[in-house]
Amino acid sequence: MNSDSPNLFKVILLSLPNFFEAIVGILTLTSIGLYINSKVITPKKKIKDHFIYTIAIILTAIYVITQEFKIHNLGGNNVFDQNDVLFSCIGLTVGYLIIMWIRPKTQNA
Repeated sequence: MNSDSPNLFKVILLSLPNFFEAIVGILTLTSIGLYINSKVITPKKKIKDHFIYTIAIILTAIYVITQEFKIHNLGGNNVFDQNDVLFSCIGLTVGYLIIMWIRPKTQNA
């Protein structure tokens, strides 16, 4: 990005997608896990909601961090940047806090 913008603005602009990717990943995987738990898994084999939260956070962390270290390029053609890793970790933390604050649950139909 060639411009006369302050360096902080460039860092935030280029790393903010990683922040949101982590949050959206956690929320999406939590939603999918809760849906599968309520609609697909039999009542005797239901998984506790806290376990679903933990799995969603771990899978999102694996995906986001391995992408930043170029272990895979599933999310696009990445260039390693320590700020991207930092913003991803902050996003994972915020996503975790959102899930712990909301504590979505499956409803028994």
